[in-house]
Amino acid sequence: MYTFLYRRLLKWIDPEQIHGLAMLFLKVSGSVAPIHYLMSRVLSPPLESMGIETLGLTFDHPLGVAGGFDKDACCLPGIDALGFSFVEVGTVTPLAQPGNPRKRLFRLYEDEAIINRMGFPNAGMVKIAHNLHAMRYFKKPICISLGKNKATDLSLAYEDYVKVLQALYEYGDFFIINISSPNTPELRKLQTRAYLGDLLHHVQQSLREQAGEDKPKPLLVKIAPDLEDRELDTLIDLSLQHQIGGIVATNTTLSREGLRGANRSEEGGLSGRPLHQRSTEIIRYVYRRTQGQIPIIGVGGIFDGDDVWEKMAAGATLVQAYTGFIYRGPCFVKKAITQLQQRMAAEGVRDIGEIVGSG
Repeated sequence: MYTFLYRRLLKWIDPEQIHGLAMLFLKVSGSVAPIHYLMSRVLSPPLESMGIETLGLTFDHPLGVAGGFDKDACCLPGIDALGFSFVEVGTVTPLAQPGNPRKRLFRLYEDEAIINRMGFPNAGMVKIAHNLHAMRYFKKPICISLGKNKATDLSLAYEDYVKVLQALYEYGDFFIINISSPNTPELRKLQTRAYLGDLLHHVQQSLREQAGEDKPKPLLVKIAPDLEDRELDTLIDLSLQHQIGGIVATNTTLSREGLRGANRSEEGGLSGRPLHQRSTEIIRYVYRRTQGQIPIIGVGGIFDGDDVWEKMAAGATLVQAYTGFIYRGPCFVKKAITQLQQRMAAEGVRDIGEIVGSG
């Protein structure tokens, strides 16, 4: 029914308007106890043998919602009711910014993909800190994506990342440095040796200062799928050198290879089914290059349990979805985790940790 409605009715409505309506529904449903309870009962996935210990945290299962969905941390309980095991908030910048001009979000139905050129629209770190404080009772792991304002020069980018980290440190369980979005001018240059080492040094130093005598919370780096092997090697080496807690692979791609959708020529980052193979290749490369030393969060083209399995077999400990959730609807998490359990049973795998790096 959801697929029918999405393709026959919702396709005539601007995607960003639909996203706004979805966020409103989740905000309301998360704040009304009977609705939240009912949604949780209907949509919660099976959890037997699904628990994962990584990043010093416990996850009910490996599937979380990717960054960009709840940019301002306004509907965490509603997302919890959908069954996701963790939530990524943001990307957050020091100052509020509107992002790029609309129209900036495009569906490609034939490809099960989305192109976006949002440009980090968000309410800014002060407002988002207020939102997170109001939801401090939220129990599932919260990841916060750190970004820079569009107007901030690359040479001073580390200051923006540090500001957001300091403002939100108490609310996040782990943090991601977003240096790979294609929608902020020159941002991807931060993945290069010229900028990355200095950036990681400053953010890690700030993490230690915020932690005091406690162990610093994990810091991960989110990378682009369009990197060549030598660029990946540089990024991995610097991440290990600066004791980064993990890598998120991957962000959206600039590639348009093989697309059929009418919106394929739109500028921006491509997500969804066409990204699946490339993101899995990057995960496998990072896992082998690091010899499994650091956790990997796999993102890109996850639509069902087999996709989760493939990402984990390539080396991902956790996975995230956005576009697959948009196309599959509210039952997405329950169906994907049920399929994953069935695959585990068929393969004779008793513990989900056995999947990681197995293929």
